[in-house]
Amino acid sequence: MPSLPHIVIFQADQLAAPAMRLYGGFGQTPFIDSLAETSVVFDNAYCNYPLCAPSRFSMMTGQLPFAIGAYDNAAELPSTVPTFAHYLRRAGYRTCLSGKMHFIGADQLHGFEERLTTEIYPSGFSWLPNWESRQQNFEPIRITIERGGVCAWNMQLAFDEDVAFQTVRKIYEYAREPEQPFCLVVSLSHPHHPFLITPEYWERYASDAVPAPTVGRLPDAQLDPHSLRCRQLIGLDKSDVTDEQRRDARHAYFGAISYFDDKVAQVMNALEVAGMSDNTAVFVLADHGEMLGERGLWAKDSFFEWSVRIPFVARLPGQQSGSRFAGNVSLLDLMPTLLDLAGVASADVASALHGHSLLNVLQGESECWPDQAMAEYAAEAAHQPMVMLRRGRYKYIHAENDPPLLFDLQRDPDELTNLAVDKQFVDVLDSFSEEVKSRWDLPALDHSIRASQRQRAVVGEALKLGRQESWDYQPQPDYGDLYVRGTSGGAEIADRRVRVAAKGYTLPTDD
Repeated sequence: MPSLPHIVIFQADQLAAPAMRLYGGFGQTPFIDSLAETSVVFDNAYCNYPLCAPSRFSMMTGQLPFAIGAYDNAAELPSTVPTFAHYLRRAGYRTCLSGKMHFIGADQLHGFEERLTTEIYPSGFSWLPNWESRQQNFEPIRITIERGGVCAWNMQLAFDEDVAFQTVRKIYEYAREPEQPFCLVVSLSHPHHPFLITPEYWERYASDAVPAPTVGRLPDAQLDPHSLRCRQLIGLDKSDVTDEQRRDARHAYFGAISYFDDKVAQVMNALEVAGMSDNTAVFVLADHGEMLGERGLWAKDSFFEWSVRIPFVARLPGQQSGSRFAGNVSLLDLMPTLLDLAGVASADVASALHGHSLLNVLQGESECWPDQAMAEYAAEAAHQPMVMLRRGRYKYIHAENDPPLLFDLQRDPDELTNLAVDKQFVDVLDSFSEEVKSRWDLPALDHSIRASQRQRAVVGEALKLGRQESWDYQPQPDYGDLYVRGTSGGAEIADRRVRVAAKGYTLPTDD
């Protein structure tokens, strides 16, 4: 058994914590619920950017997105920025990614020794925002809501089936040398739209039981400017979808949550069968949430709870009991936690990390936790950099040209009362405002983001002409040690080490 624990990280795409039964929602995740019985469940965990690529880059590097130029879904993660995969690999870990990470640019590994699958979305500058023209390079999400429901198969299912299969096979391969620690990231595409799921998962929920949004479509007059921009982005500014379309899309989303749960169970079963689960730290989380019709909004792109609040479940090796932690945490806290688990000294960390290790919390010591989460946004619906601070019970949202938003999430979990206009909360408002000024130079960031958009537009347009070299990752599987080659049967002999008896049966030994 290795002295360092194995690490497995499950990441869902667009999974809102409020949608899960584990957090009081409707989505059924029986396996994750059972895992939570011997884990720490973080009740107030946040992404640091409500969009795929920047959120993942921030999680991988332990730094806020703006600090590393992760402005949008067409931003390149610099190869010079260390990720937790770099640090763990240097500490002796085998590092492997199976599934999505939305890396943009020529570097498609960023410290991972292996990638088992290709990427589901483009790795170039295809999804580049343009704040000057305010044009978007994709169809409004309204189309996927209107077409949500049951399907036999689609691209998203094909991707996740491949991710799970490749992951299970890699676990059994690791079982050949169980003494060397590994970090395996299993990043699935569900429950990300297009709000389609197979009959098996659709039928786990009765259509008439699917709840409507807690907060229905709000009148335009009650929306802040960014919400109006988000509604326009998804194509719902003129009219809403029908009640049936909304219900079917939500129904499929909940089915996709159960599908994700089953994929987690499939991989965890392989880990147990391979005899490595007892020495494995497990994390289950998401890159961001999904508004799912709340307030008349869908997708992400905003700082409301359904968009930025994510599931976060963590179990250390040997953990026998579960607990819940109410303090504010974020994906920024994952990297320092992993480095602590791997015994990486803080003096060896080259970059300034913006999160804090959760190891003490996981071990039951949480008295000194800072209780704060931060998030940023600068993609299509913004037209200016936006930031969020969650401290204690309050959430503050700021953009230079929009009115501030302040919510008390204990009294107002649906975020319907903006306390920024209430004179009783002027001190709280001023405190947050001063903190924003001390952390961010938003006018300078606005200039940098616009300059970056112009530069990347030139590069992207140029690379579409003439001879093209794709950045999209293409796996090159090596079958040399998987099956019998020549007459030695070496692979077959090696696999005797990972043959595990099915329940109720006993395998013969070589003795």
